[in-house]
Amino acid sequence: MPDPNGFLRYDRRLPARRPVPVRISDWREVYPPAGEELIREQATRCMDCGIPFCHDGCPLGNRIPDWNDLVRTGNWDAAVDSLHATNNFPEFTGRLCPAPCEAACVLGLGGQQPVTIKQVEVEIADAAVARDGLRPRPASVSTGRSVAVVGSGPAGLAAAQQLARAGHTVTVYERDDAIGGLLRYGIPDFKLEKQHIDKRLAQLTAEGVRFRTGVEVGVDVTAEQLRAEHDAVLLACGALQGRDTPETPGRALRGVHQAMAHLVAANRVVAAAGDGKPAPATLPDGTPIDAAGKHVVIIGGGDTAADCLGVAHRQGAAGVHQLDLYPEPPTERDAARDPWPTWPWVLRNYPAHEEGGERVFAVAVQEFVNDGTGQVRAVRIAEVTVEKVDGRRIVTALPGSEREIPADLVLLAIGFEGTEEQPLLAQFGVTRNGRGAIDSRPDWQATDGVFVAGDMHRGASLIVWAIAEGRAAAAAIHTYLGGVGDLPAPVDPARQPLAAR
Repeated sequence: MPDPNGFLRYDRRLPARRPVPVRISDWREVYPPAGEELIREQATRCMDCGIPFCHDGCPLGNRIPDWNDLVRTGNWDAAVDSLHATNNFPEFTGRLCPAPCEAACVLGLGGQQPVTIKQVEVEIADAAVARDGLRPRPASVSTGRSVAVVGSGPAGLAAAQQLARAGHTVTVYERDDAIGGLLRYGIPDFKLEKQHIDKRLAQLTAEGVRFRTGVEVGVDVTAEQLRAEHDAVLLACGALQGRDTPETPGRALRGVHQAMAHLVAANRVVAAAGDGKPAPATLPDGTPIDAAGKHVVIIGGGDTAADCLGVAHRQGAAGVHQLDLYPEPPTERDAARDPWPTWPWVLRNYPAHEEGGERVFAVAVQEFVNDGTGQVRAVRIAEVTVEKVDGRRIVTALPGSEREIPADLVLLAIGFEGTEEQPLLAQFGVTRNGRGAIDSRPDWQATDGVFVAGDMHRGASLIVWAIAEGRAAAAAIHTYLGGVGDLPAPVDPARQPLAAR
């Protein structure tokens, strides 16, 4: 039983981040290990709340009070088993998920700080590696059935592992040169060092999952070929179509790019350096996209924008401004707007904000300013108000508020518009809906024998939703193939995050 007084004896604490001057000189993770004493103390803060709403905050259904108490009592092996019972990749979620489970922690009702669920999770995950090196769990008997998984992000990998452990032959197809999807080239190493991906891929390989990189389904191999070679197909291609602003004057200037182009180029440089092959940060066509010595403007206020900010610091930017369309959020939950246990709109300060740069709220870009040669030299912004009218966003510029910010490199981090339009969609007979995603039936099938999961189905979302959908789609595929027994299915296709009604 958890200690019902733990939260009274201990305050919420996280391990100290690595010092800014040190960490911006390399690409290693910002947070060092917490240490067993600190993490036991924090796990002890998990109270015996009776109805753990953290379960509802997390779509994976993680048994959070259970593994918190196992850590509190020093039973690390059982904590590892409890965590892996619901989450294939806790070393990813513990580092990358913004933790809606913490927003739903019952301590939030009494004005207390929530349990450091995310930090406990990552420490358990790292303990698993230290204890048994992620011991493979291959199936004892093969079913003789074959599944193709298209896309190697967290949804595709979670589904692949579940299906392989159930005895199916699984092949993962990835168009990039390395497995991992956005985990590999979209997330900077200071948030997720790639050794964590490689260790998990070694486990999946030992469990029988086959990986084919550099293969674009719909181009290098057709949907017809995949259908002929496999008994079922899972589409888990993500939601990589970046939202753009083509109507803004000057959008076509050199130096104005999608944020993901910058992140991917930077990640490739880090990966190449790790292999002893230094390379410049460039786009696929060779265009430089490096922040070194440049005035950088990042448009957007979310995770992707913060990732670009951290990358710009490490590349040696001369200065960085981050622009947000909306006013500065409050520092604490507004219960009238976002009642507990829903995800609150609050000011989120990422480690990258501690490293430098200036955040500017309630502004919108009016023009990307030409230097006379076709290169951006500044952005002209105006203060704005934002209203919702009949479900539509109305942005109004305040007269006389315009000013310019110097800019040699502008990065658009304003969200995603769903999965990319690509040849495989027509070949599989599926189309994007109004949100740019792919609809499915209640059994996760987009069309007969073709399943869809993750951001490709849901739209750009959290990593916990991707893993949850991958696990659920794997359960549906297992049933479709006539597998014995049931695999866990934490969500259904219509499931939505906690929200006030």
